[in-house]
Amino acid sequence: MAKILLIDDDQNLVDIFKTALEGAGHSVVVALDGKSGLEKASTDNPDLILLDQVLPDIKGNELLKTLKAGTTKDIPVAILSNFGQNELVEVALKLGAAEYILKYQIAPEDLINKVKQLMESR
Repeated sequence: MAKILLIDDDQNLVDIFKTALEGAGHSVVVALDGKSGLEKASTDNPDLILLDQVLPDIKGNELLKTLKAGTTKDIPVAILSNFGQNELVEVALKLGAAEYILKYQIAPEDLINKVKQLMESR
């Protein structure tokens, strides 16, 4: 199964998604802000990154830009956010996001299926 880096500052959602993903056999590493997310992306070598748009220290699209420019550029990144404004989505996809997932529209089981699809298309 996949090693997933979940970068999100909402501890409740992190707990829900982490539990679901681990229950499906994935290994999940959590970062609660952009700086530690960038560090863990570089050191933990995840197979997939799930990235929130709104973090306490950096915007998700800015972090995505950094991830896609460095040694982590080949790791697929899916944005997992409550914010789905067209401009945010378009910018994320142009910067290299593999998927844009709206948190409020996805159940944990659906996230597991989405992760499976992203790993198969890798």
